[in-house]
Amino acid sequence: MLCWWLGPSTHPVREEFVITTISDVGEFGVIARVVAGLDAVPSTLIGPGDDAAVIATSDNRVVASTDMLIENRHFRRDWSTAEDVGHKAAARAFSDIAAMGATPSALLVAFGAPGTLELSWVDGLVAGLRAECAAAEAAVVGGDVTEADVITLALTALGDLDGARPVTLGGAQAGDTVAVCGRLGWAAAGFAVLGRGFRSPVQVVNAHRRPEPPYFEGQRAAALGATAMTDVSDGLVADLGHIAEASGVRIDLRAELMDVPAKLREVGAALNVDPLVWVLTGGDDYALVATFPKRTELPDPWRTIGSVAGGEGVRVDGRRWPKGGHEHFRR
Repeated sequence: MLCWWLGPSTHPVREEFVITTISDVGEFGVIARVVAGLDAVPSTLIGPGDDAAVIATSDNRVVASTDMLIENRHFRRDWSTAEDVGHKAAARAFSDIAAMGATPSALLVAFGAPGTLELSWVDGLVAGLRAECAAAEAAVVGGDVTEADVITLALTALGDLDGARPVTLGGAQAGDTVAVCGRLGWAAAGFAVLGRGFRSPVQVVNAHRRPEPPYFEGQRAAALGATAMTDVSDGLVADLGHIAEASGVRIDLRAELMDVPAKLREVGAALNVDPLVWVLTGGDDYALVATFPKRTELPDPWRTIGSVAGGEGVRVDGRRWPKGGHEHFRR
């Protein structure tokens, strides 16, 4: 990298800066850089540095989930900073924990990258992971590092039920209320904006870069008696379809109950897209959607969007809505 600066004279002087890459410090240098100064939480009994971590649980049960991110499949470096990627990686993993009615406690991170990757990118990634862990009141407790052709992240999130029952996909019953907590359609709108070559409005672009899962609402939903729950990773209709199938029910959504903020309407008008499509089929927001017994009083920020009936599949205003969303390997 070359940088021009003006010295004491009026003539420009060229000074050369050396970019440090992963290959310059090697595997253990990268590991040392990643674990340096990592925060711990009370549930971390043994953290990074040993053969494995030891995590305390309140009731001898551990909720576990694995997630992957691959460069140019789940993120692009020209769209997101390294810190953005760290935030998003942890958010995706912890969202699955919240969807079971548990609270996040720990994160294991396996990281692969080309040897030419700048160490500064690793620093940014770790900063994002740490910040998102702090938001979820969890900690990075270990992982692995290897060389890879593209940046690859494999994360295992752990969570604690704290004595409560897990909320699965298969408990919805006819007569239940369907409610959602968190943003819907924002990340999809941001993805559409970035895909057109724009970088604004910043609110929707940042929603794609850094989702904001309502981590602690999963445990709250469980305490309220949620019968089924999932996070909206692939799209509301698609993810509710998993609840409908697992529970053997039909889910009826009402378009008039969907929150379509003014900002999404503005972006939709600019891109000639009905923003309701983003709300119903856009993924990557990691909102929580759950079913509750009919007479449950739902507190803010939960909002009712439909009901459960006998039958199968998902309907919007009585009509089948194209599932949309994302499914790997399907073309």
